[in-house]
Amino acid sequence: MGLRGQVRTRDGWAVQHAVVTMTDMTGAQVLRTGAEEDGSVRSDVALAPGPYTVIVTAVGYAPVASTALVTRSGRAEVGTVVLARQGGAELPPPGAWSLDPAHSSVGAVAQHLGISSVHGRFKEFGGRIEIAGDAAGGYEESRVEAVITAASIDTGNALRDKHLKSPDFLDVERFPEITYSGTGLTPAGPDRWTVHGRLSLHGVVREVDLHLSYLGTGPDPWGGERAAFHATTELSREDFAMNYNQVVRAGVAAIGTTLRVELDIQAVRGESLPVA
Repeated sequence: MGLRGQVRTRDGWAVQHAVVTMTDMTGAQVLRTGAEEDGSVRSDVALAPGPYTVIVTAVGYAPVASTALVTRSGRAEVGTVVLARQGGAELPPPGAWSLDPAHSSVGAVAQHLGISSVHGRFKEFGGRIEIAGDAAGGYEESRVEAVITAASIDTGNALRDKHLKSPDFLDVERFPEITYSGTGLTPAGPDRWTVHGRLSLHGVVREVDLHLSYLGTGPDPWGGERAAFHATTELSREDFAMNYNQVVRAGVAAIGTTLRVELDIQAVRGESLPVA
């Protein structure tokens, strides 16, 4: 007898702080219980046969209401109740997530001669994501820390890479690291967030927002949990004191002044990456 069910996020994570309330057809409350650590809901309160309304609530999530039928055994099975983040914005469960460089990419695209694009990527980087739970002030308090080795730039052309590492651009001898420190998140739509943070590049620190899409979570072959993200932003080279340019053909700049940054990130749940 009683009530049985599960409360999960869309990705299958347990919502540990969910509260389940049952009311009869007159609106009177007959049962109220909380979800356990694994998201399961169990109550042995005796229930009279008939229809009931089940309402599931949790801080930061949109409430869900459904109808449950209690059989003559006095038991109701509500199955798995899926909660969506308030406003439709989702993120992985709270805690530390470590960036996995082997399955991630940090790239930048610049216009070349006004007609095509040059693509580059940084081969050495690392970082950490801290997803804050509701008890820590909500997902808006989440943090991101990333460090990129400037000299790891690779555009597929050795002469161009050498120039990009020179004082005309990255000046890697003086500024060997590019760092980003995210100071919070705000929802921007379903599965989309804006990361607010500060970028240190070429000795200049600027406020830079990342437009983040959360792609979901799942298990990996090594027994860990992974989350995937895609993020973009645009930077002006002039904002970071990289003013070099060469003008060719009737005033057309050889290299565009705007960089489009594209990040494809996998992060592993935990303080460190697993040892292969």
